Amino acid sequence: MSGEIILGFDGSPCARAALRETAVIAKALGRGVIAAFGYATNPMGGENQDQERLIERMAAETLAEATTYLHEAGVAAEPAIVHDRPAASLLSLAETHAASLIVVGSNAESPMLGAILGSVPQKLLHLSPIPVLVVPAPPATA
Repeated sequence: MSGEIILGFDGSPCARAALRETAVIAKALGRGVIAAFGYATNPMGGENQDQERLIERMAAETLAEATTYLHEAGVAAEPAIVHDRPAASLLSLAETHAASLIVVGSNAESPMLGAILGSVPQKLLHLSPIPVLVVPAPPATA
């Protein structure tokens, strides 16, 4: 199916806010969702295989939360774990699936910090050939 929505999901509060928005949008548009977790490990690390197994297990559990939420909301969804940097992972999936939208959460970091460190939302906004929705983190409760 083309036109799917790619959701970057890492289980953080801002990713959960993006998940909720994605469910609403996908249901309204009748689109499926690819819930994605992208990660890159250091190939020079001595314990790389163990690290990758742990990350993939955590990613599978995290994506199970997202796909369960989407299924319960009546949205077709499938998980995707991609061994690449998060922004590159989402862009690759968007191209492969002829996606119509990428949705990610924002940790509400300062623009300067994001520019220095290179946040995933900022990279996507500059590199994506399709629309990107950046959902803000929910307000902190006092």
